[in-house]
Amino acid sequence: MQWHCKRFESLQADELYGILAARAAVFVLEQQCLYADIDGKDEHALHVFAQAPGEAGQAVIAAYARLLPPGVSYAEASLGRVLTTAGHRRTGMGRQLVSYGLDCIRSHWPGSAVRIAAQAHLQRFYESFGFVAVGEPYDEDGIAHLEMLRRA
Repeated sequence: MQWHCKRFESLQADELYGILAARAAVFVLEQQCLYADIDGKDEHALHVFAQAPGEAGQAVIAAYARLLPPGVSYAEASLGRVLTTAGHRRTGMGRQLVSYGLDCIRSHWPGSAVRIAAQAHLQRFYESFGFVAVGEPYDEDGIAHLEMLRRA
């Protein structure tokens, strides 16, 4: 599977559609988080994703993350909207996604720390990439979250 790291303006229409569909499927339908996914930040982001063949032969999003430059969500760069679609979980793809996303952050915004709003049950997963918890857990859309920071 090939990984992509693209600016918003470089995304093909079918890629953008697939990304938005995957985000809706995971966050809105599966996790039942009713929130404004289209938040005006996608245009500033790098979009990291891998595609897999779908049922009808078309490419579908298997994993995705949105990378934001320093100054958009936090003073640091951020990694968010991290997902693997249902058929690609427990395959190591999530680990590949975060690793590739961090590589993209290092190459596009060298020297920047990375701040995330992680779902609390994934704390150990993110700690394995060098993130440390900062602050106390908080509720976001009915799911416990934790702010985490990875030094540059």
